[in-house]
Amino acid sequence: MDIHHALKQYFGYDAFREGQETLIHSLLEGRDTLGIMPTGAGKSLCFQIPALLMEGITLVISPLISLMKDQVKALNEAGIHAAFLNSSLTAAQYYKALRLASQGQYKIIYVAPERLLTEEFQEFALHTEISMVAVDEAHCVSQWGQDFRPSYLKIVEFIRFLPKRPVLGAFTATATKEVRDDIIDILMLREPTVLTTGFDRPNLYFSTQSPKDPYATMKHFIETHPGDSGIIYCLTRKTVEEVCDRLHRDGFSVTRYHAGLSDRERRLNQDEFIYDQAQLMVATNAFGMGIDKSNVRFVIHYNMPKNMESYYQEAGRAGRDGEPADCLLLYRGQDVVTNQFFIDHNQDNEELDPVTRRIVMERDRERLKKMTYYCFTNDCLRSYILRYFGEYGPNYCGNCSNCLTQFETVDVTGEAQAIAGTVAWCRGRYGTNVILETVRGANTAKIRRYGLEESPFYGKQMQTPMPKLRQILNHLVLEGYLFVTNDEYALVKLTEKSRELLAGEQTVQMKMAKELERPAREKTKRRAGSAAAAGLGFTKIEEDLFMSLRNLRTELARKEHVPPYIVFSDKTLTHMCVVKPQTQEEMMTVSGVGEHKYKKYGEAFLACIRRELGTKTV
Repeated sequence: MDIHHALKQYFGYDAFREGQETLIHSLLEGRDTLGIMPTGAGKSLCFQIPALLMEGITLVISPLISLMKDQVKALNEAGIHAAFLNSSLTAAQYYKALRLASQGQYKIIYVAPERLLTEEFQEFALHTEISMVAVDEAHCVSQWGQDFRPSYLKIVEFIRFLPKRPVLGAFTATATKEVRDDIIDILMLREPTVLTTGFDRPNLYFSTQSPKDPYATMKHFIETHPGDSGIIYCLTRKTVEEVCDRLHRDGFSVTRYHAGLSDRERRLNQDEFIYDQAQLMVATNAFGMGIDKSNVRFVIHYNMPKNMESYYQEAGRAGRDGEPADCLLLYRGQDVVTNQFFIDHNQDNEELDPVTRRIVMERDRERLKKMTYYCFTNDCLRSYILRYFGEYGPNYCGNCSNCLTQFETVDVTGEAQAIAGTVAWCRGRYGTNVILETVRGANTAKIRRYGLEESPFYGKQMQTPMPKLRQILNHLVLEGYLFVTNDEYALVKLTEKSRELLAGEQTVQMKMAKELERPAREKTKRRAGSAAAAGLGFTKIEEDLFMSLRNLRTELARKEHVPPYIVFSDKTLTHMCVVKPQTQEEMMTVSGVGEHKYKKYGEAFLACIRRELGTKTV
């Protein structure tokens, strides 16, 4: 039997995907092999087909029980005898599986790394022909990988124990160059074939949002995908429960998955999703590895994950069939705090010596920082992801929210100097919130306690909206004008570039979304109660008119049970204040007022304008 015959007979495919043949031939030729292929590219076939054609047994080292069960079940369904050995088996089941394996009943055995050095497994390995050891999720062996597992370090010791060294294969979906090198070194791969098929998934649309109401944003997104299968990832079990319950109450077909559920419930819920009995799966990152559900049309991250590797692996579970799919990430500042807590209390790190543990935690914090940058960059999101993994190309993909958003270049030198100046005056002792509250002139107990109202930069940007200031600070960090420490306090520090900025030797320009920027300025104007403060040149009459129109919009939106901006945007209300329409014809010239909107709301807004301006109906 050749590899093409095996592919068709056992897996039903007529042709291999990119890279698969190269990796399969390498293993069959007895060469150590490292394959880096994105989720959905078919990594498992690269070691399963050689396992079928080799004489002895193939051991697959796998990190998760659910992954082992799913793949073993799939193999047995395909007519390939396989088994798994992990803590989910009773003692009787475990010894029976070892006995059958010794008798040659299985071609492929999945085993947890913790089992490799046990006495009973070593006894089995000594008297069994092991032709290949395949390390799945190989990034787990690297301390610099996103899911470092100290138990993976036992693999090398196990290989040394064997009377004859088998061929080694290592596979992962996400690995930076540093992690790839680490995998080769730690597993001691001998002149390996190394193949990266490329990280890009052109069919995936990437978008990020930082909404005030994440649930409403997520719910609206799901409603625009009626009947589609989707995964919603949450950071904590509690959030999974809350989101799942709300979706259920709102009438969605939904189930859940996290480590706090019983094995039985997790299995049942997973089956409901896989077999399309449930449209939505709300889960922690415990769900998804080894799940080959091809028709997932969207993946929503309800919280920001801990690093780019985890995000791309989880997002990549959408569109495995190559058809268009959406990846939406919802970001809040609290997500950083939660992920930082997980980093500081990672139980896997407790097995490391103090020096190594500190290094790993610092690297985890650095990855978290780069994940955060992804959430607020205005550059192409796809390009950001690919650059992270060492691939470079054009900074425009045309298939992400940033590429499809209209931006304008804005000079923010004044705001940047105020922020950097505050950092300098504070001598880098405070975090981002304190810095921004200072330049905004906040009168809080913390500001008074630290004496920051004495800063020459205190209140310098009182009229600048906090979201804009936060965007600018993030931009300064991205561009190297400021540096945020990796310790638990995340202090803002100066760099050489920021000193040049403060000396007036640098100007700062950044891209800002046009539609997002204008309402923010208008909101500042209305809070301040002054047209001059907004910089839009409104008179007091226009200022009052705007507030009346906004109040009317709120009233209509409440009656219609829709967000106010669905009635009319701030931009449309502003244009009404400029045009001051008195007739239907004049109202139809206002930006954002179409025939349908006019029929529904036009007369009410005309009446409001006439009333405020003291005119009579024409």
